[in-house]
Amino acid sequence: MEITPKMVSDLRRRTGAGIMECKEVLCEASGDAEKAIELLRKRGIAKSERKGGRETKEGLVTSYLHGGGRIGVLVEVDCETDFVSRTEDFSQLTRNLAMQIAASHPRYLKREEVPQEVLNKEKEIISFQAKQAGKSEAVISKMMEGKLEKFYEENCLLDQVYIRDQDKKVKELIIEAIAKFGENITVRRFARFGIGESTAFGELSES
Repeated sequence: MEITPKMVSDLRRRTGAGIMECKEVLCEASGDAEKAIELLRKRGIAKSERKGGRETKEGLVTSYLHGGGRIGVLVEVDCETDFVSRTEDFSQLTRNLAMQIAASHPRYLKREEVPQEVLNKEKEIISFQAKQAGKSEAVISKMMEGKLEKFYEENCLLDQVYIRDQDKKVKELIIEAIAKFGENITVRRFARFGIGESTAFGELSES
């Protein structure tokens, strides 16, 4: 199939990848744009793993208000250079993350931050409910694994399903940003405030 300049341009607009990279994946995908995007995402993961240890000293702190000021979010997203931090695409990334936090109410940045006492309480509840239902120890063990994974997905920002793309998690959004900007990108910390809520969730979260 002939790969036209328009196909390359459209893919580049959707992904931010380079012209040659877009053309290459479109050829591999026989012109199928969705398959080409999947290929770019996979390659982005490989690239991001190599950049993941690089230091991030620049970035933005973005604020977002929702519901007429009833919910407020502050999020710090860091990158390697001031040049990237000043781009419109990076600003949009930070805003999207702030909207995610406002909508999905994460309590922690990542699963490693969940206090052990919180996990122990969750395990206790899961075990009690399973035993009440007459489940065997083998079944309880499997249930524990699945329910804890669900807990992480609901409460940890990086494990949450991205609100603007249900097929993607927030950590995948960050991976794609690393591939797009060619720099390491980290969510450093966030705080979410809601009227009537006693706790500003995430106020101490830091990567």
